[in-house]
Amino acid sequence: MAVIGIIGGSGLDNPDILSNPADEEVRTPYGEPSSPLKRGTIGGAEVALLARHGREHTIPPGRVNYRANIAALKAAGCTHIVATTAVGSLREEIGRGDFVIIDQFIDFTKQRGMTYYERFDPHKPVHTPMADPYDSRLRGILIEECRRLGYRFHDHGTVVTIEGPRFSTRAESRMFRAWGADIINMSVATETVLANELGIPYAAVAMSTDYDSWRSDEEPVTWEAIATVFAGNAAKVTALLTALIPKI
Repeated sequence: MAVIGIIGGSGLDNPDILSNPADEEVRTPYGEPSSPLKRGTIGGAEVALLARHGREHTIPPGRVNYRANIAALKAAGCTHIVATTAVGSLREEIGRGDFVIIDQFIDFTKQRGMTYYERFDPHKPVHTPMADPYDSRLRGILIEECRRLGYRFHDHGTVVTIEGPRFSTRAESRMFRAWGADIINMSVATETVLANELGIPYAAVAMSTDYDSWRSDEEPVTWEAIATVFAGNAAKVTALLTALIPKI
């Protein structure tokens, strides 16, 4: 039976969405994942939920052991991964609370373990294709369910992933806009690469919580502002996952 991996981002890692939940400790060659896996079911489908930043949000984005997280889900038998993430909007039309079904990324991180290939076999280099990094079938189901639920959403978007935990300067935020990025976060590009290297179909749904720091007509983003948007919208993400998982 297929097992669906869910990676819960900031405020979106609620284990209460699972039926018959139980913790499972998984060790990997890359160290410990951010949290034990919470195993259970959603609509009869087997699920393994992992909290990206730990269950008490103690792990900064640059210190998340992304290699261990993806390897743990693979070891648990996960055949697909759906990630949730908070993002800042780099576009006027992507408002607070909007969902974005990501289809491209720009990696602007600087110091992470970004690959499982630390050494090639002799004369057998491995260069993973990344032109279209997000699984089209998973994206299609996310789009269909957002439409059915009547959510305000965007069916594509390019995310730029920065190191964090600091937010962008205004100059950086405007540069990312000029590059063609639509949203910004601190995690997804890293996960995307690693899931593709292990051959696990991966998709991410982003919730826009702020306008980063490119707008001059309002205060730059703060964590408190992000948390406020979450409080009003986390239930929508839960409903989306509940509808999505049985259809994968």
